[in-house]
Parts: sequence; structure tokens; C-alpha cells
Amino acid sequence: MLLGEHVHLNRLLSHPNGKYLGITVDHAMARGVLPGLEHISQLIKQIVAGRPDALTMHKGLAAYCYKEHAGIVPLVVKCTTFSPVHPDMDVQVCTVNEAIALGGDAISVGAIVLGKNQPSQLETLSRLSGEAHACGLPVLAHIYPRGLENKEDWTKPQNVKYAVRLGAELGVNIVKTMYTGDVDSFATVVESTPAKVAVAGGDAGLHSVAECLQLARDVIDAGGIGITFGRCIFQYENPTALIKALGKVIHENYSVKDALNFLNEEISK
Repeated sequence: MLLGEHVHLNRLLSHPNGKYLGITVDHAMARGVLPGLEHISQLIKQIVAGRPDALTMHKGLAAYCYKEHAGIVPLVVKCTTFSPVHPDMDVQVCTVNEAIALGGDAISVGAIVLGKNQPSQLETLSRLSGEAHACGLPVLAHIYPRGLENKEDWTKPQNVKYAVRLGAELGVNIVKTMYTGDVDSFATVVESTPAKVAVAGGDAGLHSVAECLQLARDVIDAGGIGITFGRCIFQYENPTALIKALGKVIHENYSVKDALNFLNEEISK
């Protein structure tokens, strides 16, 4: 591992406990301009005020909206995306050199596995991983077993284990994947790979703030490095306060009850 990669990883995992709270606003190309994403510059200001460990976005949004926040919260540049017209396949939309030029501390690559498009997904992930590491950049990968036809199979431990181990074998530093539904089974996922494992909060079917906080608590208890949230944050009335509350769970070992109390206090200020 090049020194630069260590430097960038240390920026992403800067808290003494080495855990990770990432926020993503890379949804529009993949899912459409969802509620909460319409006023993106204002949203990014609210997110940065909560001081997450990193913020993931596509290159154009970074160029338009991130200049004033540079050096405050690390930037992860999304290099691939799926879309409403190709929901089962990520395609490359940004190069490693573009991510470097934007000042990114890492690249983010998506891969949908265990389906017919897996060969091209692996080729893209492997190539971008190699290019990033050669330039001293860490790689975060969103690897989901969503190629399987039965949605109930997407969160089965054996399929999630395959996804995270695949990431490690292709050189990914942090693999974001789907939650298996309980602490014990997800602990076996974490144990199955030498890569760091995070959970995609948006794919967990959450319906309340308490559920968001509980998922973060469960992932940490299972030995995961942390969690990333998108919709849970930008569709909430006070994104800044919720990010701070999640940080209390991930970095300060708060219980869900204590985090909810903290959140309510932040909102009432």
C-alpha cells in the first residue's frame, strides 16, 4: 500500500475508534431526483455541518457544490452508477484521474453481483481498483448480491459473504453491502473477509429515525466498520442533527435511547 493510500484512509477513518459514518448524495442518476435532493447545495451545507466522516457524490456535483467545504469533510467521488434503465448494472461515469483532480480522498465503485451482468461488473471494479491503488487512493465499493432474482436472497448471509469477500479479493478497502437482518449473522459476514465492512442504510427498509439509529448500533455491535446513509438523512427534517446523533452511536458508543435523547435536544436548540 502506497503512503498516499494510508494518508487518505486516515482522513476517512479519523476518529480514534476507527469507525466510519458516510453520507451519500449520489442517488439522482440511479433513482431520480428524490424528495430532499432538489436543493442540493443547501443539503450539502447541512450535511457538512453534521461532520460525517465522508460525503460521496458524483463529479459534477462536487465541481458545482463542494468548493466551500473542501478540507472540512473528506470527499468520496462516485465513479460508477446504475440507473432506472439499467438497474442491474453499474457503468463507469468517472475516471480515477478526475477524482484526483477534484481532491477526492477515495473513489466509490458499485458492483451488482450474482447475476448475468457480474462479468462486466467485476471487470470494472477490478480495473478501477487497480488504477486507484496505483495512484495512492483508497477504494470504497458498494457490492450487493442484487443480481439474484429472488429479493429474499439478497440479504442471506452466504450471498452477502460472497459480495464482501469478492471486494477484498479485488483490492477494495471498505466494502459497503446489505444488512443480513441481525447482529449474529452479520458478524459472520464481517468475519468472512479481511476488508473493512460497512452497511448500506438505504437498502435496509428503514421507516423511522429509531430504526436508523438501531441499524447503526447493530452494525457496530456486529464488528462492522460503520454505515452509510442517504435517504435517511436527506429526507429527514433536520439532517445535521441526525448525522450528529448517528455519530454518537458510531463513534461514542451511545445506545439508541441516548442517541434519540441527544437528537431531540439538538432539534430543540
